[in-house]
Amino acid sequence: MIGFIKKDIAMIKSNFKLLGILFIAFTIMGLFGKMDISFILAFMSVMIMISTFSYDNYNKWDAYALTLPNSRKNNVKSKYITTILMILIVSIITIILSFIISYINVKTINYEQIFISMLDTIFGTLLVLSFMYPIIYKFGIEKARIGIFFIVFLLVAIGGFLSQYLDLSLITKLLLSIENYLALILIILSIIIVYVSYKISERIFNKKEF
Repeated sequence: MIGFIKKDIAMIKSNFKLLGILFIAFTIMGLFGKMDISFILAFMSVMIMISTFSYDNYNKWDAYALTLPNSRKNNVKSKYITTILMILIVSIITIILSFIISYINVKTINYEQIFISMLDTIFGTLLVLSFMYPIIYKFGIEKARIGIFFIVFLLVAIGGFLSQYLDLSLITKLLLSIENYLALILIILSIIIVYVSYKISERIFNKKEF
């Protein structure tokens, strides 16, 4: 499985120059107050991991990987492990940049706000990727992109429709009531969501024919 992870990391390395440019661009925007720097995590994580699926598809990796021992289970597991490693690395870099930007802009560092913001972003990113992976394994990257686009569009439309009729004050009160436990809740939910997504992807990949 280590070889599978190294393969994904090697593919990610090919995007390092582009990622460096994006980091610099987002950091400059953050310095001028034009963007929340935590957005880097979600944007880059999705872009990077989708690129690894594209490379796999282009190079017929999945068909080749089946010739290796325990390839089906390790292929899926390595993708999730690489995703978690990548999110952790980008998170650390983003937190450091957030500290720097905060100190430059307001001469102080709001550690709690930065960490909570990053935790929210990490949860959201894991939620999106955990949702996307089973779809990609089921339909392939090209078909999955179209399906994900329509599903996201539908969810946004439903959310916008419901927001017109739901009492948002109740949601606000609920969030305030669990504020002291929010970090723990997000961590537990993240673990559950990623695990369920992994098991679904593993089951789909085990039944897939190439």
